[in-house]
Amino acid sequence: MKITAFTLLLLFSFVPNVFAQDSVSIPDTLSGWHNSWEIGINGSQASYSNWSQGGVNNIAATGSSVYTAIYREGRFSYGFLANFRYGKTKIENEGTRKIDDRLLILNKFLYDLGQEGSDFKAYGKVRIRTQFDDGFNYGADDTEEDELISKFLAPAYFTEDIGIAYIPSQHFSFEAGLGLQQTYISDESLSEIYGLDAGDQFRSEAGLTLASDFNAALAENLSFSTNINTFTSFNKSLSSTDIIISNAIIGKINSFMNASLNLDFIYDDDFSDEIQVAQVLSLGVSFTLR
Repeated sequence: MKITAFTLLLLFSFVPNVFAQDSVSIPDTLSGWHNSWEIGINGSQASYSNWSQGGVNNIAATGSSVYTAIYREGRFSYGFLANFRYGKTKIENEGTRKIDDRLLILNKFLYDLGQEGSDFKAYGKVRIRTQFDDGFNYGADDTEEDELISKFLAPAYFTEDIGIAYIPSQHFSFEAGLGLQQTYISDESLSEIYGLDAGDQFRSEAGLTLASDFNAALAENLSFSTNINTFTSFNKSLSSTDIIISNAIIGKINSFMNASLNLDFIYDDDFSDEIQVAQVLSLGVSFTLR
């Protein structure tokens, strides 16, 4: 009997002041510019031969890059976030499949209302959210064809918000405002999947926006964060509100290693009446470029 199994987990994932990687936190104590860049590679491989418990040979790799830049001068502050992730796996007899894909860019502007350092701020945000590569609903067996459901800029969501933010500390914030949201589909064959008419590639909506961020230390070297964003179109019912919830639990094992659990939920009835769920568990070492 021959048994071979090799697993490599390598993830560069520095834990910055911005706990939730869908938002930017700007401390009132900041003066001037501060930036950080976290990069990561997560890989795994397994092979089996005459293994009684079964198993499928596979190899997987995921890369990530999170860049943040924040600035504060007087009553004005600005934050920039670029969050990129991409991963694929090769499974024996099933080919190559995508396991992670994200392209998120956020620009956030804040202005203290009243005195400098006030908990209430006027804000403006511009966000782009899409993916890099083709996404599929894979057939249950060889007799069913894989269904293309997404690709680069299909869909792509562009949002512009203005409103009032309440930020009493770096651990909590709440925002309420008005927003515009544009949906762009680069491949018109996918338009109807995302609620557009056949052949249409663009839709623009106006509506109400709400957002909230919370982070806390659960224990020594263990932190939790959650980020919620909603968009309620003026042209749709309240039950059609788009909701994005991102959660992360990050544990620091030692000065070099950490583990993280990310759990994301999306409700968008243009795509599906059911909640979309994504869960990613990672283990690795920390590395930061500044």
